[in-house]
Amino acid sequence: MTKPVFYHAGCTVCVSAENDIINLIGADNLDIVHFGIDNSRLDEAEKAGVKSVPALVTPNGNVLHINFGASMADLRN
Repeated sequence: MTKPVFYHAGCTVCVSAENDIINLIGADNLDIVHFGIDNSRLDEAEKAGVKSVPALVTPNGNVLHINFGASMADLRN
């Protein structure tokens, strides 16, 4: 089974959501992508359907947008 992927930008909204997701799922069961540290996976996230972060992409390909921290366009600027 593929791990869910949690994409975020490191803002306070994203970090709060990251902590909640880790508490729910467990860090070992999650692929965490922090665009503030590594933005090489921006294209991957957009192809998966991520429009804003924080977002969780489930193993089935569903995108769960959590609150609003930043749009994907903002991360490219």
